[in-house]
Amino acid sequence: MFDQTRDRFLNPFTDYGFKKLFGEEINKDLLLDFLNELLYESEGRIVDLTYLKSEQLGRSDTDRRAIFDLYCENEKGEKFIVELQKSKQKFFKDRSVYYATFPIREQAKRNEWDFELKAVYLIGILDFVFDADSNEDKFRYDVKLQDIETNEVFYNKLTFIYLEMPKFNKPLEQIESKYEKWLYVLKNMGRLNDIPDKLRERIFEKVFEVAEIAKMTHEDYLAYEDSLKYYRDLKNSIDTAKEEGKMEGIEQGIQKEKVQIVLNGHKKGISKMVLAEITGLSLSEVESILDKNEDDLN
Repeated sequence: MFDQTRDRFLNPFTDYGFKKLFGEEINKDLLLDFLNELLYESEGRIVDLTYLKSEQLGRSDTDRRAIFDLYCENEKGEKFIVELQKSKQKFFKDRSVYYATFPIREQAKRNEWDFELKAVYLIGILDFVFDADSNEDKFRYDVKLQDIETNEVFYNKLTFIYLEMPKFNKPLEQIESKYEKWLYVLKNMGRLNDIPDKLRERIFEKVFEVAEIAKMTHEDYLAYEDSLKYYRDLKNSIDTAKEEGKMEGIEQGIQKEKVQIVLNGHKKGISKMVLAEITGLSLSEVESILDKNEDDLN
C-alpha cells in the first residue's frame, strides 16, 4: 500500500529516479528527446541511441575505475556520458575531463589507424553551482577547445555541457521552448501533484507516467524510497555543513560532514568507490578517513 499523502512523482535527482527516467531501454525515447533538445541547435539531431556499459576500467590494474551514470552511443558512433551530480566536488571539472578520456581511448584501433576520432560529449546535470560568486543568470556552460585570441573553436569533437540546475528558476508561465520545458520538469517534477497544462505533450505525458510513484511495484517503491532517503540525507548533511560553516568556515564545516557521510556509509556497507563519488573526496582520502576511525568502526 502506497502512502497517498506523499509525493506523486519521483525525484529525478535521486539515483533511482534519474535512471528510471533515462537509463532504461523502454524509456530510451525520453533520453533521446532530452539530448536532442539540449544539443540540436549546435550539434544536429540524434536519430538513435544505444546504451553502453557504464563501468569503465583503465588499461592497467593501477588505473582508477570510472562509473558513469549513463553512457550511450548514437548512430554515428559518437559517445555521450550523462552525469547527475548531487553535491559539489572539489575537483569535479578534473573528474569530467578524466571521464572523457575513456570514450576517447576506447576508440584506439590496433595496427593501422589514422587517429580519426568520433565526437565525445559529457553532460553534467548539477544540483549545485560551481562558484558562489558566478553569474546568477548563467546556468548552462558549453565548453570546447578554442583559440584564446580568436575565440574560435579549435577542436569540435570534445564537448562538455554543464547545467547548474539551482540557477534555473524560470516560472512555467514564462517558458516557451521545449528545451526549457525539460529543464523545468527536471527541476520541479518531484514537487508537482499534477501535470501542468503547458506540459501536456506526448513526451512529457510519458515522463510523468513513468515517474508516477503509485504505479511502481512494491520492490521498485522500496528501492526508490532508499534512494530518496539517501538523497535527502546527503542534502541535509550539506545544508547542515553550510550552516555550521558560518561559524567555523564553510569548507571546514562541509569537510566534517563528508567525514560523517563516509563513516555512516561504510557502516551500511557502501563501497569506498561509491563513497568517493558521493562526497567528492578521492579514494585515498576515503581510505584515510576509515583508517583513522578504524576503532570506532569495529
